[in-house]
Amino acid sequence: MDQGSKAVADRTTGRAFRDLPDEEIEALVQSLNSLHEGELGVDMLVACGERAIEPLRRFLLHGKPSGIFVPKQRAVKALAELGAKEVLLDYLAFDEQIADPVAAHGEEAVKNTAARALGAWHTEDVYQALLRALRHRRLHGVIEALGEFPGRAEAVPELVAALEDDFCRSSAEDVLRNLGDVAHLAFIDAARTPNPSGAHETPSSRSRRRSALRLLESLRLLIEDWRNVAALLHDSDPEIAARAGAIALSLADRRNKELAIKRMIEVLPASDWLLQGEIQGWLEKYLDVALPSINAEIRRRQAASASVQAADSILRLLLAVRRKRDS
Repeated sequence: MDQGSKAVADRTTGRAFRDLPDEEIEALVQSLNSLHEGELGVDMLVACGERAIEPLRRFLLHGKPSGIFVPKQRAVKALAELGAKEVLLDYLAFDEQIADPVAAHGEEAVKNTAARALGAWHTEDVYQALLRALRHRRLHGVIEALGEFPGRAEAVPELVAALEDDFCRSSAEDVLRNLGDVAHLAFIDAARTPNPSGAHETPSSRSRRRSALRLLESLRLLIEDWRNVAALLHDSDPEIAARAGAIALSLADRRNKELAIKRMIEVLPASDWLLQGEIQGWLEKYLDVALPSINAEIRRRQAASASVQAADSILRLLLAVRRKRDS
């Protein structure tokens, strides 16, 4: 078939779908439930044009929530291709209490899909709708969609709060990292604010503060930033103390750099292997400052018996750092 014939055939097919009776469009909507025909149903509904929007709306907003969420995700895809932004906004704002946890999880998956689809519209009403949704419930699809609006600071408090959520933390970190200096002060405030207090801090609060420091490290910092986080060098959490030390090593005076090195060495035994690797990298990078404290700790640990030294992973790490000087 030549190009002209194909174009005529496509127009004819398009008219055929746009002229389908209402009951056949409804049947196409129900075909979204089919394992084998669901994706084809999306294409056919898009070919039906605006007449498919209302039945798709009913299917999405009033269909029974289920742990099998792919059919509704297909409806979202079709609505997005049809440009039905208002329907997707209505669905994102639709708050139905779902008792069944499996069905609730499925509906959240559809909400995430709808939020990501809305991210294609860089309009104020979409941004505000995403912001309201995030304030109501932390969904990583909403967070990712907010990332489509670079330079907007309004969502920073909610994104920082989302750092406490194990499921949303990675998405929130990505968006906040891209926001960069817009969130600078919020990172410092989050790092310095345990919840509910330092003595009774929750694990999720510690996760938020660790993430905030990691994000702060990625920015171009000034001496004032070190002053703002200096107290964290004495935090009881090993990672928070070590990351405050890393900021000190890049910004502080010699005395505070030496204090940071000592604190990093102190928290090594309580650190996981990943943090130990980071501390090792910081010690190697600032070896000229670190060497006296490293030597002192090596001497202290080598005073133990041979069997204790053989099992001392921290001693092996410090010896490996010191060998860097010779190599």
